[in-house]
Amino acid sequence: MSDDSRPSPSAASSAARTAAVIPAAGRGVRLGPGAPKALRALGGTPMLIHAVRAMAASRAVSLVVVVAPPDGAAEVKSLLDAHALPERTDFLVVRGGQTRQESVKLGLDALPPGHDIVLVHDAARPLVPVDTVDAVIEAVREGAPAVVPALPLADTVKQVEPARAPGEPEPVVATPERARLRAVQTPQGFDRATLVRAHEAVSGDVTDDAGMVEQLGITVVAVPGHEEAFKVTRPLDLVLAEAVLARRRLNDGF
Repeated sequence: MSDDSRPSPSAASSAARTAAVIPAAGRGVRLGPGAPKALRALGGTPMLIHAVRAMAASRAVSLVVVVAPPDGAAEVKSLLDAHALPERTDFLVVRGGQTRQESVKLGLDALPPGHDIVLVHDAARPLVPVDTVDAVIEAVREGAPAVVPALPLADTVKQVEPARAPGEPEPVVATPERARLRAVQTPQGFDRATLVRAHEAVSGDVTDDAGMVEQLGITVVAVPGHEEAFKVTRPLDLVLAEAVLARRRLNDGF
């Protein structure tokens, strides 16, 4: 049940309510066969539940919309019902589409009026800290139409000409200036009208909602991300996530 009177990151603009959309309709083939990636267990709890709790941990988020696999909405609804979630937050499950972009659009379409800020968060980033979530919301509240959490790169990056066949060497064509590059995370935050406009105007299977906004000629700004907001994509990522979660439980009773 929502509590509209609770504090938000910015008291001066507390009238702007925030909803989070979590697309979780993908299969996650890079983690191998089995359950969809969002339903894989992390510390005995599905990653999706961790991601939902991460969004609901922000007292500014009054609604979380989970976009489920087209044939798995009932399963996801049962999953949410079976786990303890904050009572102050409302939860909604909708059926997703065949692509991430289609799923996010379906999540947007399901939002009721009154939520002027929308977060889009990867279910595969289950351990994003609440401070990062609040920083994104705060930047939107302060007037940014689109916000991404981002980290500086530790590695030098090369631009290459893709190989013509698997296993062939790839010629390097450029070395971008690392200081100007960032690794983007989620949740990405948006003025709702801006995100809706982007999904109406941009076609094709786009994996980054902020990139869609950029195509409209609208400035996207970055706020500091967090190293624990990494994406669980491969088996080694799951090992790292288990270690982070174990440390949190040891140190904070998480």
